[in-house]
Amino acid sequence: MPSNVINKIYIDGEFVTPHGTELFDLHNPATGRLIGQVQLADEVDAEAAIAAAKRALPAWSATSREERIDALRRLHDAVAARLEDIREAVVVEYGGPVRNSFLVEGILGAFAHMIKTLEDFEFTRQVGNAVVEMAPIGVAGLISPWNSDAFFIADKLATALAAGCTAVIKPSEMSATQTQVMTEALHAAGLPKGVFNIVTGRGDVVGTTINRHPDIAKISFTGSTEVGKTIMREASGTLKSLTLELGGKSPSIILDDADLEEAVTGALAAGFVNSGQACTAGTRILVHEDQLDDVLALIAKKVASDYPVGDPRDPATAVGPMVSQRQWERVQSYIHRGIEEGARIVVGGPDRPDELPDGYYVRPTVFADVTNDMTIAREEIFGPVLSVITYRDEDHAVEIANDSTYGLHAYVFSGDPARAHRIASRLEAGRVSVNGGYEPVSPFGGFKQSGLGREYGSFGLEGFLEPRSVML
Repeated sequence: MPSNVINKIYIDGEFVTPHGTELFDLHNPATGRLIGQVQLADEVDAEAAIAAAKRALPAWSATSREERIDALRRLHDAVAARLEDIREAVVVEYGGPVRNSFLVEGILGAFAHMIKTLEDFEFTRQVGNAVVEMAPIGVAGLISPWNSDAFFIADKLATALAAGCTAVIKPSEMSATQTQVMTEALHAAGLPKGVFNIVTGRGDVVGTTINRHPDIAKISFTGSTEVGKTIMREASGTLKSLTLELGGKSPSIILDDADLEEAVTGALAAGFVNSGQACTAGTRILVHEDQLDDVLALIAKKVASDYPVGDPRDPATAVGPMVSQRQWERVQSYIHRGIEEGARIVVGGPDRPDELPDGYYVRPTVFADVTNDMTIAREEIFGPVLSVITYRDEDHAVEIANDSTYGLHAYVFSGDPARAHRIASRLEAGRVSVNGGYEPVSPFGGFKQSGLGREYGSFGLEGFLEPRSVML
């Protein structure tokens, strides 16, 4: 029995012992060893958190823009003071390599970007003889994923509070250490009681209570498509507003006029981001058929030199372990499935690296001879496994890219920005990065089964607001 047991949740401004009694084991994915446990909240705890948020809503929704900006600044500074503790939790509990600083620095960016958005946002707009007031939607249920738990707690909370909503946060039970540090930091900011509440518990217990509760007006969820569908069903009884950021199978299109070395470098970075455990990962690399051999040679070279697998504490490590034994087994099953369906391994393959017999490590794996109807090209693997698919011409590349149930992100590499933009405009994806371009406050969300609604910036803020027309 580990000595480290996280046995507090946060309700109405206080750390309290959960009513729930189930203990969930926490493992260090780099070693597989048990490092602690978390006592999970249950329906009673979720009900108490919702009630606290409902009590706090009238006063918080009446706050001014300036008061909300001040609150976000205090949250930013309080989290900044604990950033190294959060970084440690990400490494130990999740296996996130220390060199992947975006997993941590992005947390502060979530508050900073929302402060800037709030400063410029128009809450009152004139439409003919009507005054349109953007009003807080109500109590928000915020459900964050294990693969970037602390960031999504920050991002979703910052957006909800900026809109004047109060919140009940359900983090992943697999990220309880990150959640504990984040909760302590957020508490130190000194916001009014009940404005935010944090209850760690299972999705089918705490999550279901939030999804079905009549006092929750809004759900913001980041996670798998299947869970997103469950949330839609559970929330339908009370017609909640939903923002669902779900799965992806993002294409990286390398056009035939691209600098191949730069394009392959960018495509691998997109594919292996966060050790492949990212919804935005560019896991389908689309290559012109005449350039296949050159691209595969570059891929083999760069994976060997630029993507060492190992201890996440080592600054040289680019790919850390999978988050759990279950996730490791899932990724391995897809690698074996790719082999069975006739794909050819260019680099990597099944099983752990020989030098890493412990922990949940996966060899960064790239397949060639992949067709877009293969399982590894259709389903989200959520690990460092990429598929190279050839195309004949631009139209064929777009056809392959769009032939997916997903449409979250896409990447285009070209020596001609205008051509790349033309291709990007034909892709069924919520975000398209051209030659590595990135804008953190541009709207983020998906087409098709990659989700509903948008996050980040003004588009994300509007998801927590309801327009009210006052016609004069």
